[in-house]
Amino acid sequence: MKHRPPKHNRKRRELKKVGLARALSKLGYCSRSQAAELIRAGRVKLNGALRRDPETPAHPGKDRIEVDETPLGASAKIYLMLNKPRGVVTTASDEKGRETVYACLPKGPPWLAPVGRLDKASEGLLLFTNDSEWAARITAPETHLDKTYHVQIGAIADAAQLGALRDGIRMNDGDFLRVKYCSILRQGERNSWLEIVLDEGKNRHIRRLLENLNIEVLQLVRVAIGPLALGSLQKGAARLLTGDEKEALDRAMR
Repeated sequence: MKHRPPKHNRKRRELKKVGLARALSKLGYCSRSQAAELIRAGRVKLNGALRRDPETPAHPGKDRIEVDETPLGASAKIYLMLNKPRGVVTTASDEKGRETVYACLPKGPPWLAPVGRLDKASEGLLLFTNDSEWAARITAPETHLDKTYHVQIGAIADAAQLGALRDGIRMNDGDFLRVKYCSILRQGERNSWLEIVLDEGKNRHIRRLLENLNIEVLQLVRVAIGPLALGSLQKGAARLLTGDEKEALDRAMR
């Protein structure tokens, strides 16, 4: 009787094959949506055969993939941080013609995907990479990687409001939202700056919490992801992570 590997091992090998459009994205050539357009246009070959279905199974590490007759190889892994300005959207292209975060990034390959997102009105630390497995670990809820925000609100914060944020609030849509930590950084006559830490992140998490308390958000800046701080990086500027910064993030996810 032939020895069959355990089912979980077989499943792990099967998972290595992905749709052809995703394979192009994992190789750092372009976004998945752009890859799908190239495939449908008949510009992509898989192991010498023209393919027009973006979901054709492919192995980005083993199969020969060509775009316009040019073979693709795996790009070196890149990890980059951006100080996202307010007013730009976290997407590769926008149907409304709004400026995107890609206007702030270096031009040309390899393709880098945002790790999570910040909404249009928010700013601060945003990561980009062509390492999809690493990006998935950063954003996975079970990782519980702290994200730190400085938030200016149109109110004088008090202990009751901070307590409500920590205790959590049930939203009308059923979501239960809370913060891991919050404190007052400074206050003026009409507004306050809060430091808020999340170890999970749902859509518009902080804004929805504060809206529920009838508190206006004037400014929201993400200043750290785990041990990685935004530091003195200028607004709209991007730079590669250092080896030490990447290793510190990896350690924080173990």
